[in-house]
Amino acid sequence: MNKKKRNLILYLFNSKYPNLKTELAFNSPFELLISVVLSAQSRDKVVNKSTAVLYKFANTPSKILKMGIYNLKKYIKNIGLYNNKAKNIIKISKILNAKYKGKIPNNRFDLENLPGVGRKTANVVLNNIFLKPTIAVDTHVFRVSNRTSFAVGKNVLDVENKLLKLVPLKFKSFLHNWFVFHGKKICRSKNPKCFICFINHLCEFKDKVV
Repeated sequence: MNKKKRNLILYLFNSKYPNLKTELAFNSPFELLISVVLSAQSRDKVVNKSTAVLYKFANTPSKILKMGIYNLKKYIKNIGLYNNKAKNIIKISKILNAKYKGKIPNNRFDLENLPGVGRKTANVVLNNIFLKPTIAVDTHVFRVSNRTSFAVGKNVLDVENKLLKLVPLKFKSFLHNWFVFHGKKICRSKNPKCFICFINHLCEFKDKVV
């Protein structure tokens, strides 16, 4: 895909979703970090349903630790892989209290050294909380980028690096949320809704559903 097409796609997304934010519900950096950890291989709606109750009782590292892993599991038991996630959340809370006075570190190295926090999770936090020009690539961003030919890559890191080079700075903070939303609603893994897609005329997907 050429530069002209990419820029037009970005401007169309900006026009269509000017104020689009992550679907995960949060009111603090810590809440977002925990929600992203919980969202791995789980739906945002399921995570939001659990955290809506959890965060009323424990929404800081200290409160999570006071609650304990046994009670924590009760709140997140409907979320996939909740046992491992609960262990990681307890470990994260201990580290944040011990090393960062309960605050979330604002750099990739420290974030990725937290248990259960990978590159994608770190990118989401850096992008949404600290407004860093990063682009988190999950399954939706990976699919939309490759399917449309916006940024073709064999793995998520490859796609991320290409997006960072191809996307102008002013759009870097928005692209993840745009492509995630588009991937869930329109450019779905199965039965994509190409016939109502607003970038259909620019997309280079060979098997469009029309």
